[in-house]
Amino acid sequence: MPNRNLIAPTTPCVSTRLIVVLGLLAVLGPLTIDLYLPAFPQLQEELGTSAAQVQLTLSAATLGFALGQLVVGPWSDSIGRRRPLLIATAVHIAASLAIALAPDISWVLALRVVQGAGAAGGGVVAMAMIRDVAEGRQLLRGLARVALFTGIAPVVAPFVGAQLMVVLDWRGIFGVVAAYGVAVLAISIVWVPETLAPERRFDRSDRSAVWHSYRTLLTNRRFVGISLIGGMMVSSVFAYLSSSSFLFQEQYGLTPQLYGLISAGNAVAFVIGTQTSAVIAQRLSPWRVLTIVLPAMAVTGFSLGLIAQASAGLAPVIAAMLVFMMFAGACGPCLGALGLADHAARAGTAAALMGAANFGLAGLASPIVGAIGISTMTPLGVVMGMAMTVATAALWLLVRRTRSGDQVAPGQTTTATATPRSPRRTR
Repeated sequence: MPNRNLIAPTTPCVSTRLIVVLGLLAVLGPLTIDLYLPAFPQLQEELGTSAAQVQLTLSAATLGFALGQLVVGPWSDSIGRRRPLLIATAVHIAASLAIALAPDISWVLALRVVQGAGAAGGGVVAMAMIRDVAEGRQLLRGLARVALFTGIAPVVAPFVGAQLMVVLDWRGIFGVVAAYGVAVLAISIVWVPETLAPERRFDRSDRSAVWHSYRTLLTNRRFVGISLIGGMMVSSVFAYLSSSSFLFQEQYGLTPQLYGLISAGNAVAFVIGTQTSAVIAQRLSPWRVLTIVLPAMAVTGFSLGLIAQASAGLAPVIAAMLVFMMFAGACGPCLGALGLADHAARAGTAAALMGAANFGLAGLASPIVGAIGISTMTPLGVVMGMAMTVATAALWLLVRRTRSGDQVAPGQTTTATATPRSPRRTR
């Protein structure tokens, strides 16, 4: 008798309910990382620490998120998607509650790594599940719809955090994060199906299967290039997020609530970019979108530094950031579609490596920003511009264009999906 909890490997479309639930799960990562950004000055004062150490709490979470994905991704390829997702989310909830009770910055740093690792489940499993059930244009659309959630969360979270600070301190904010984790865990238990049938999983007794998957991906020049581009893009955004709270509140004298409004505007720009690029990429190709968007992001980043250097005021700085965030949103669906299209047989591991590159490199952005001692928007713009210059170079040097121009056509089958998967070895 068939298992009703299983979804067919390639459905004509991804259900709206699955997209919404996966989106809420994927939000757990960026919400964990960004919700407390407006509380940076308060956290620094209460724990008696430095601004650099407070910024390291952001790096700790992104590091945990990167490492957690490297575990959850291949694990989900081996035993299915649901169980790793539920266990990782439960770990996240426990770590969030522990942070709310942490006595000093050392405990916060250690627990943030655990919290980030727990949040990794939602991000990597969401992408793998969409690849399990969709391909071609449906894959691009599914990724774009989940990107509505994951794209808006990093920039809306500071706005929500700022409003929460009216009635809560930084410890209360982590309590809210834990409550959100409980809610999405309950929803997942009820509504998230298993999308990876037993015959499509790796053999758990064959330990070499995981290493073979990683080796295959890491020796694929195209995949490495896509991962590097994603890492540079997320790093540039995180460089802004890790320093913008201090810059806007201390340099420009904004309140946490006004800073939150700027974050909300960035979120709208990000979503516009995400959805616009998904539509354009279906008509043209993800490759063509990236050839325009990546150099545009580099130019916008450098322009932000020049605008700030010219002391033109706050409005031009905000305008430049809105443009940058719109272009950043445009990258997401294109990178996801290109990175997963040829790796259906190892979607969890591929999603894990892309996510680990994104958040691993982003985790390095905060200490670099702290070491540079960014006190104005000018050096921040230079850092963002340089990161996207590297991304542009990676696109042309590593990500080779296919004969079809990476066109996502209706009903198109990728190299990986055109060939049936090898049957799972008997245990």
